[in-house]
Amino acid sequence: MPRQPRSSDFEANLQLAIIPPPASQPPVNVLVFFHGLGDTKDSFAQLAQQLKLPETVCICLQAPSPLPFDLGGFHWGDDITFDQFTETMDYDTGFEKSYRIISGEIVEKVLLGKCEYKPRNILFFGFGQGGMAAIAATLNFKNELGGVVSIGGPLPSSLLGTNDNESKNQTPIIVLGGASGSLITQSALTSLKRVFKAVEYVKWPREGDGMPRNREEMIPVMKFLARRLQSRSGVPGDATESVQYAHKTDDGIEEFSTKRHLIEII
Repeated sequence: MPRQPRSSDFEANLQLAIIPPPASQPPVNVLVFFHGLGDTKDSFAQLAQQLKLPETVCICLQAPSPLPFDLGGFHWGDDITFDQFTETMDYDTGFEKSYRIISGEIVEKVLLGKCEYKPRNILFFGFGQGGMAAIAATLNFKNELGGVVSIGGPLPSSLLGTNDNESKNQTPIIVLGGASGSLITQSALTSLKRVFKAVEYVKWPREGDGMPRNREEMIPVMKFLARRLQSRSGVPGDATESVQYAHKTDDGIEEFSTKRHLIEII
């Protein structure tokens, strides 16, 4: 059985927060959070504490590079460039450094190695540039991961054309964005579907790609997690009326089957 990651498991230069499962439950799943451009790990640490996902330890990773000019916050890109028309920072500046850290230091070395998780029990949740970093790291794994939630984060341009002549990545992904002013365009979806076998898209009836602002916008994320998180204790007793996905896997773990339970905690 996997054990909960400890801060001492990771390289000292990695800044992260570890939020254990509620009520000392066994950490069957790991959900790794990736904040947006210019943010820190702290915003997602608060979200992870609020979610209280059953049997799930959350790791909120801080991007490796600080923004220049004392702007505060951190970024996942290999470089910093500014759009010459909008004078805003470019989200898509390469992710080689980040996905080496995510796939090598976080997943391979610690979660799979020291803590003995299976790939199927590791999930990613990213916002904006953090979503792009999560997608880039996922493509490093041939084995199916638990899933990826990307809010406003498309496939990085450096990976366009990946898998054109290969089998598609088996990890399911959900991408979410606004009806206008979104990075999740039709061409972005087409690119994702070229490399991932299962892509779910949620278009919010609003402008932009901000984080979910209410229950209705958050429900698709929670339904996705309900399908993909696994459990050793079975379905919560107060959720029997909503059982839709429960089944035993080969190693005796049950798929989470309670949409009602997960949605009610947000």
